[in-house]
Amino acid sequence: MEEYFKKGQAYVWKETFAIIKANKIDSQSFVNIVDKHEITVIIDENKIDKNNVIEIMKGWKIFTLDIVFPSTFCGVTAKIASELSKKNISIMPIAAYSRDHFLIKEENIVKAIKVFESLGIKIKIY
Repeated sequence: MEEYFKKGQAYVWKETFAIIKANKIDSQSFVNIVDKHEITVIIDENKIDKNNVIEIMKGWKIFTLDIVFPSTFCGVTAKIASELSKKNISIMPIAAYSRDHFLIKEENIVKAIKVFESLGIKIKIY
């Protein structure tokens, strides 16, 4: 895993996001998660449709781990979550087809960058 981290990078999105318990999916979102209990919309705070909000948590940054691991690879999220938890940084992880994303509260961004860098992951801010 360390070799992948050293060769890879993560980027931090410039936008600040909200996590919304929503009435419906939103086509402007970063992601919509629909399960049998609720709809979760993760969206740039500048694009929030207030009429779609049931509950909201604001102030999240997205770290995208720009490393493609083999599908059989285990423990990436666990390793990153463990290191972040040592600095009292909670995350909301999202696994996409070939990239992992971590929502991290905006006030923890500097500490989180240091954690990613301590793992050997280069950081870019977009």
